[in-house]
This record gives sequence, structure tokens and C-alpha cells, in this order.
Amino acid sequence: MRKTNLSMGTEEEENEINLTPMLDVVFIMLIFFIVTASFVKEAGLDVNRPDNQQQQEQTESENILIQIRENDEIWLDRRLIDPRALRANIERRHAENPQGSVVVQANAKSSNKMLVLVMDAARLAGVYNISIADPS
Repeated sequence: MRKTNLSMGTEEEENEINLTPMLDVVFIMLIFFIVTASFVKEAGLDVNRPDNQQQQEQTESENILIQIRENDEIWLDRRLIDPRALRANIERRHAENPQGSVVVQANAKSSNKMLVLVMDAARLAGVYNISIADPS
């Protein structure tokens, strides 16, 4: 009944927990997450926000202010504009002041279609500096 030293050594080895397979799995998972994270691209738009100094330098008379009301009416210089005549009006105002930019104030209840229409008309008129402002 007496155990020999040889038999006691094998019994102690059987009672120990082998952590090597678990570490292998952890390293494989780590490599997997690093590789997959490098290929994920976030969708979005790059927005260039002007500095406060740049915004203060431009007076309101230099900018072409276009308002879109909640019922999708387009107002330019405090008068109602037909969407078909918007491009011609922007071209005329831009010819008067080539450094001016277009500032669009769209109401939250207006449709996105009108906002895109105004921005497209400004681009077709040759104005590429277009800003969207909060109508407050």
C-alpha cells in the first residue's frame, strides 16, 4: 500500500490544470479582433466647420442668405422665390459679390428635397462655398 516516489509524481501532474490551450485560444481571438477591426470603415460625411474668427469676418451682406420655410417655400432677400428661378437669382447675387458664400437656413419641418434642390442650384450657379445654418 505504500506508494513509491515514481507513482506520486505522476499523480501530482494529473491534478494540475494545463493553461497552455486556453492561452492559445486567447491569443488567436486577440489576433482575430485586431485583424477585423482594421478593416471596419465608418460611413459618414466630412464636415468642415468654420472658425469663429472666419465667421465674424464675413458680414451678412456678403453672404447669400436663403431660407426654406416649413411649407417648403424658398425665400431669398426676404422675398419668395420660385425654385426654377433660384439658380438665376444666386448667379446674379454671386456676380455682385464673388467672395460671398451661400448660407441656407432650413426649417426642421421642411423637406430634404428642397434643401438638396437649393444646394444643387447654388452649385450650378458656380458657388461652391455652401453653409447650412440653424434658423434661429
